[in-house]
Amino acid sequence: MNMSLENVISLEKYPLGNDDFRSECKRTLDKNGALVMRNFVNPEAIASVQREGEAQQHLAYYTVDKHNIYLDPPDPRYSADHPRNREVASSKGCITTDQVPEGSALHTLYDAAEFREFLCAVLDEAELHEYADAMSSINLHYASEGQELGWHFDNSSFAITLMIQNPASGGAFEYVKDVRDADSGEMNYELSGKILDGDVSTNTLTMDAGTLVLFRGRNSMHRVTPVKGNRTRMLVVLAYNTEPGISLSESARMTFYGRLG
Repeated sequence: MNMSLENVISLEKYPLGNDDFRSECKRTLDKNGALVMRNFVNPEAIASVQREGEAQQHLAYYTVDKHNIYLDPPDPRYSADHPRNREVASSKGCITTDQVPEGSALHTLYDAAEFREFLCAVLDEAELHEYADAMSSINLHYASEGQELGWHFDNSSFAITLMIQNPASGGAFEYVKDVRDADSGEMNYELSGKILDGDVSTNTLTMDAGTLVLFRGRNSMHRVTPVKGNRTRMLVVLAYNTEPGISLSESARMTFYGRLG
């Protein structure tokens, strides 16, 4: 079934083409490092994606990983327990763009020109393009009891996520804004270490099903706490590139998806 954007979101509540609305969203994102748009996707569309996610979960590729907060190899100049090298755990399952049903509301939203133009305006990007490979544009992530994403920084300047299903408890998105300045090379190991030790107050984003979040995670340290209970946390990552024709590297595809295509 092919949907229109009006079937997926309320354009009255979220007038994506309105310049004043775009400017307000951009101000919020620039100020807070996060833009939270509750009930962005309507309940019928979210329920449909939940059903798709449950039906496709058996296809998910699960990873369990130990990594440092920079998602980089260890730096031998520092000890293993130094914030630069200290390891945290991440574990999740994932299905890829080609495993999301063709008529899904996720494809409608991702491909909609009005949505992409809104993102460009808010993120201050000239253009946004889908990945050239068949797997990396839309990823549905699953986290069951005990699974989590450890503290880390993103390599990209922005992330776009849509909550599909909350867990019974746990699975909270926590972050500390502007911990480092990656462009200047200021890593702020002291504050990073305090966050890893649990000695810093964190911000928590509350995301019910249907909530769209734009997040700048390159300099803001963030994590997802362990999921508790028997309801799987389902979250979609909508990934775009600022240049056309870019694929996720083969090594990254093998790491995250367990296959090349």
